[in-house]
Amino acid sequence: MIIKKKSAASIAPWLGIAAIVILLDQLSKITITKLIAYGSELRITDFLNLVLAYNKGAAFSFLANETGWQRHLFTAIGVGAALYIIYLLKSHSSQRLFCWALALILGGAIGNVADRVMYGHVIDFLDFYYANIHFPAFNLADSAISLGAGLFIYDELRRVKR
Repeated sequence: MIIKKKSAASIAPWLGIAAIVILLDQLSKITITKLIAYGSELRITDFLNLVLAYNKGAAFSFLANETGWQRHLFTAIGVGAALYIIYLLKSHSSQRLFCWALALILGGAIGNVADRVMYGHVIDFLDFYYANIHFPAFNLADSAISLGAGLFIYDELRRVKR
């Protein structure tokens, strides 16, 4: 009798995508911290500035003004989400669009968790705006999470139509 084991290698491409997201996110944050002083901005276009901002909270600075406990909470949530995503990748490694979404979310989550562990805050630097209306600053990890969430929703809607 031959027992066929599920290979962990089947998730390697998805972990590779997540690793690329983490690498690009961390390199961009290192570059920005070398180029721009905290709180200053560099105008790129009529709708984009590069800034150096620290976010001790979550999305849209949620809980940023708390005493510091939020750092541990958001780190734990990020680690828990990453572990669950790895489980899902193992379980569904053949579902390409679903795994693309998960890999992007995984890379973004780990990129922001790395910031929280190393610095106690997340480094944000992309400042999009129109006239005097500014969207909250964000980073490449946040972009990957948002893109992954969009792909996830698209994949689910596509699946429901079948």
